[in-house]
Amino acid sequence: MRLDHVNLRTTRLNEMVAWYRDVIGMEEGWRPPFAFPGAWMYAGDSAFVHLIGVDAEPGSDPQDLKLEHFAFSIDDPEGLSARMAAAGVQGFERAVPGTDIVQINLHDPDGNHLHIDYRKSAEL
Repeated sequence: MRLDHVNLRTTRLNEMVAWYRDVIGMEEGWRPPFAFPGAWMYAGDSAFVHLIGVDAEPGSDPQDLKLEHFAFSIDDPEGLSARMAAAGVQGFERAVPGTDIVQINLHDPDGNHLHIDYRKSAEL
């Protein structure tokens, strides 16, 4: 039906919370009182990114799952561009062939690849 959330394990919980807040524009919100550290990052009423604080670098265990990328769509590419510039975050745009969609590709502090999609009609 729809993507509910992405769960990311990180050794840099506070840095990741700040990045998803300050660059992507999400807000930290309610999270169940789990017995382990973490944060849920919201866009509107939905907790799209679940961050889990861990002691060992994710990916160091062969049983750990890998993730190539995840994506969000926005209608305010100017706002994202301004937040990226203010935070010194580099990214690149790529047009999706045969569509009016543009992807802004970037990486979070843990190196996870994400792209933020917008329609050319909302182009910068």
